[in-house]
Amino acid sequence: MPQREKLNVQSPVYASALLRLPWSRPLAQWGADLLAALPRGISRHTVRLVRSEGLVLAVKEIGAHAAWHEYRTLRRLRRLDVPCVEPVAVIAQRRDADGEELTPCLVTEHLRYSLPYRDVFSRELDADTVSKLVRALAVLLVRLHLLNFYWGDVSLSNTLFRRDADQFSAYLVDAETGEFHEPLSRGRRLQDVELARVNIIGELMDLQAGGLLDPGVDVIALGTTVEGIYADLWELVVGELEVEGDAFDAVAERVGRINELGFDVGEAEIEQEGDVTHVRFEPAVFSTGFHRRKLKALTGLDVQDRQAQRLLGEMEAYRAVRYGGRLPLADVAHRWMVKEYEPVVSLVPEPLWGKLEPAQIFHEILDHRWFLTEQKGGFVPLARAAESYFRAVLPGRPDEEVVYLPRRRDAGGLKPDGGARDET
Repeated sequence: MPQREKLNVQSPVYASALLRLPWSRPLAQWGADLLAALPRGISRHTVRLVRSEGLVLAVKEIGAHAAWHEYRTLRRLRRLDVPCVEPVAVIAQRRDADGEELTPCLVTEHLRYSLPYRDVFSRELDADTVSKLVRALAVLLVRLHLLNFYWGDVSLSNTLFRRDADQFSAYLVDAETGEFHEPLSRGRRLQDVELARVNIIGELMDLQAGGLLDPGVDVIALGTTVEGIYADLWELVVGELEVEGDAFDAVAERVGRINELGFDVGEAEIEQEGDVTHVRFEPAVFSTGFHRRKLKALTGLDVQDRQAQRLLGEMEAYRAVRYGGRLPLADVAHRWMVKEYEPVVSLVPEPLWGKLEPAQIFHEILDHRWFLTEQKGGFVPLARAAESYFRAVLPGRPDEEVVYLPRRRDAGGLKPDGGARDET
């Protein structure tokens, strides 16, 4: 009797796509007709990006124990709203045509509009880009540590990056070495930070050797900045605030900075000692993405957090100009969507649909309008700025969406008819 593969699938949505893949062949022997021509990061395992039934999947050959550990870890991280890839399945009990056992596979869904760090550098070749990626990675590490998660293999290679207004958002890709600890000790936190520092320096050296980073850049100093960025972020989120006199403005400023990172404040413990107020914040770590959730509640758009912050700011300006700030933002949100956001998104020429996420395009049009206003010395309407951006800027950008089938338009994004989902 022939041996049968065992497919453990998280959702029946993926079953049809998985059944069409040749699991009886080693991953290295899969044909080019299955492979997705997408930028792929460095991995110590055999990894392939494949397309099947309108989905783009990342398939990694890995031992059974490690595959199950990573699958369950990613599922738990997803439930906690951590930015990470979505686990799809573990394919176990694989055998080839001769009955020889093959390595089990972990399958995840490819994160649309995401880029490995090497691909970011093939497009944006400067030290400022490094700083943005390192900061995004540090923010992700703070989120993980607040959830008592020890990554154990922090690096740019184990992270995917998505454009988020003028910054990047970081998504965990490889959770093979990750573990939850209750509680997570300071020693493990700092060990993660040290791993990040060493790995980032090595990766930047590799970029220099490949001609993707200016040889004059001090990669050791640049990679070491992750320590300071992480320490500042950690202190901001969990450190005690000490204020003399009226503490209202200082507390409001601290809460605003925490929200800026995408965190909510759950509770605050306040003690007064004479004229000195001590405030310790408890982050609402199960509810990150402050601006993103606010925008989604108002409009239904699901975007990155800094993109959401930019759109909310534009919505506030629209409310002030059109309604004198008198109407609640909730009453203005739908009108702003219908009058401002959706008309601009609908103007994107069809050949350019796969370039960037709609929210990112809108953000860049706002920046382009500012540039045109400065250049012309007068106000430039949003529609005219959009036309200029579509003509002069967007065509030169490489495609960052992962789509292989004809697409349909959607107010929140451009999605493939085949059902590939956005993993934000």
